[in-house]
Amino acid sequence: MTLALTAQKSKNSLKINQHEIHLWQVNPSEITQTELLDKYKDLLSADETVKQQRYKFANDRHDALVTRAFIRDLLSYYADIAPNEWQFEKGEKDKPEIVNPPLPLRFNISHTKNLIICVVTLEDDIGCDVENTTRNNDVLAIADRYFSVTETNELFSLPKEQQRHRFFDYWTLKESYIKAWGLGLAIPLKDFSFNIIDTFTETSLPFAIKNNINLSFAQHRVDNASIWQNWLLYPVGNEQHRIAIALRAKNQNQDIDYKLRCFNSIPLLGYQETLLT
Repeated sequence: MTLALTAQKSKNSLKINQHEIHLWQVNPSEITQTELLDKYKDLLSADETVKQQRYKFANDRHDALVTRAFIRDLLSYYADIAPNEWQFEKGEKDKPEIVNPPLPLRFNISHTKNLIICVVTLEDDIGCDVENTTRNNDVLAIADRYFSVTETNELFSLPKEQQRHRFFDYWTLKESYIKAWGLGLAIPLKDFSFNIIDTFTETSLPFAIKNNINLSFAQHRVDNASIWQNWLLYPVGNEQHRIAIALRAKNQNQDIDYKLRCFNSIPLLGYQETLLT
């Protein structure tokens, strides 16, 4: 990843508008400079350092360090706050929130092998998930156990060669939904269903995007599909990763055309907005 980088945040500040979603990406395996990693360590709070050092394996400690530096650094593009000065607490749904935010930023993080992502928006609940589609799990057995009847029937009606890809469509959508709520698996995955219309939205972004996605709920689940929008993202030229984003608004939002902007980052060095050329 080659970025046009600058260390001066005043020149690289970002404004995020209402009904915008910013998707940030970093590949932790590309960050190996000892001096830069030492600077990341200086950003972390004492509690974050303790949690980061608990990981048994060096690769996991490395990724945890980059993750914490990543979120602190990117938030500083939106406000005149140094990366080490951001403070976080668990919100009412046990989801990390910014303490005394200077503007109503909402964010969510997800990571998998060689990719960390963060989505940022204003005011609304947001969740994201990224998965490595090459992992060796028995994904179809997982689907049979955790997906709704509607989703399972649709999945297994597909040709064999398409089933694995559809599994990751459903799995990332479900993970992003429960992360937007901030309740994790306290929400049974069978209690809500996605219906994916396989049409792509024209875009200049480095993703093929599906957003014609319908959400429904089991009879006993209290929720409102009219305040949700969901997106599936397929990185162009990269079949290894699948990304989903879920946004829960305070009011009906089906007629809102959200704008998605995408950024690659190397924390403390800079970012680049990514578009197809």
